[in-house]
Amino acid sequence: MTSLQVLIKGIKNLKPIPAVVTSLLDVVDDPNASMQDITKVIQYDPAITADILRTANSAFFGLKQPVETIQDAAMMLGTNHLVDLVMLKISAEVTKGPQKGYDLHDGALWKYSVSSALIAKQVADQLDLPNKNSIFTASLLKDIGKTVLDKFVQDAFEKIYNLVINENFSFMEAEKHIIGVNHAELGAMIAKTWKFSPKMVKIIRNHHLTSEIMVRDKDIAVVYLSDCICMMMGMGVGADGLAYRFHQQAMDYIGISAEDTLKIIADFSCRMGEVEELLKVA
Repeated sequence: MTSLQVLIKGIKNLKPIPAVVTSLLDVVDDPNASMQDITKVIQYDPAITADILRTANSAFFGLKQPVETIQDAAMMLGTNHLVDLVMLKISAEVTKGPQKGYDLHDGALWKYSVSSALIAKQVADQLDLPNKNSIFTASLLKDIGKTVLDKFVQDAFEKIYNLVINENFSFMEAEKHIIGVNHAELGAMIAKTWKFSPKMVKIIRNHHLTSEIMVRDKDIAVVYLSDCICMMMGMGVGADGLAYRFHQQAMDYIGISAEDTLKIIADFSCRMGEVEELLKVA
């Protein structure tokens, strides 16, 4: 069995993502969706409902009175925050744990993913982009391919590292050359298996902007930029963290300057304590 066949088998062996997630993403992408439409989807998944109510009632949110229903949570937190919490729960299931091939300790990929998603949404808000929830979720799950590819990277690390150091390959180019697929392509396969929208699959596949034409897709450029900002702050910098191409034209296209980036970093650094607390309760 080839490496690619084993990887595809690994995708099939992943714990299925709850059906509520696909339905929820479909609803929030509809500009005419109401709060009732969103809460109706969530309330039919008892496990996620219980988790969301527990989180909403945690000290982190400091609500004056406890919420007892998803409708209460939506009213108190807002539907956007509610949807983000659902996605945080799902990402915790699939990105927690160590990724030894990428030299990421237990929980590092999840913390990085959450931070990247929050920054992406912050930038999307700043640019007033319409697909904020899709951008948040795609950024949160963009590295899902690493969870399956990890063992293969670990086994082939010396060959991958040799290409990066001696042949000027990016880490992802080296993954593709040695293993036959890179983590972004594998992440897109997983997203497709989970029946994510074509837009979400496209963002995950292209989040490192390996194709010049993708620079002009603002949603992808924002997810890419959030990834870069996390690395600037030292998050997600495992074995592969500094071995990627930087695309200045993406920043130019979406209108984010170096000064804007520094402000985003400063603003987010002030919120890092919030992220740590959110990770504990999410």
